[in-house]
Amino acid sequence: MSWDENGTPHPLALRRTGRSEQEPDRLPEVRELEVLGWEPAPEGAEWVFLPYVWPPAARTWIPDRSTHWAVDTVLDGHGHITDVRAAPLPEPDLHDLDREAEEALAALGLPPRPPGRLWLLRPVGGLPSVDAVLDRLRTTARSRGVPPSPTPAFLQLAQEELSSLAA
Repeated sequence: MSWDENGTPHPLALRRTGRSEQEPDRLPEVRELEVLGWEPAPEGAEWVFLPYVWPPAARTWIPDRSTHWAVDTVLDGHGHITDVRAAPLPEPDLHDLDREAEEALAALGLPPRPPGRLWLLRPVGGLPSVDAVLDRLRTTARSRGVPPSPTPAFLQLAQEELSSLAA
C-alpha cells in the first residue's frame, strides 16, 4: 500500500501543462485516459483511502491542473433563479477540502496524499467498472458485518479484497 510518492504521472498527462479552467472530470487527459479504460477515483469520503490500497498496476495519476468552481445562485422572492455566477474556488476553500481528506486519512493511520494529483483507476477482478468493484467491496463488507465507511476495519477489508481480485 502506498501513494506512489516517487512515481511519475501517466505519460498522457505529460503532453499538457498549465492551469485549466475545466473541472477535473473534463480535462482532456482525463477524457483520453477514460477511452483507454481508466476511470476517475471516487471523490466521496467513504473512499478517501482508495488509491492507497488499489492495486498499483490498476491505478495511475495525473497532475491536477483543473479549476474547482464555486457557483452562486441568486433567487427572487418566489424562488425563481435570477442570476448564476461561477468563480474559481478560493485557495482557503481548496485547503479546507484537502484538510478534511487529510484528517480522514490520519484517523485511518494513513499518510497524507501527495498534493496536486488526480487519481484514475482501472477495474480489477474481471469486473466491468470501478463502480462494480466498489459495489463488490460494499457487499463483502456488509456480509462480514463491517460498515462500508472510512474505518480501519473497512480499510483492511478493502485492501484484502482488492488484493484478492487483482491476483
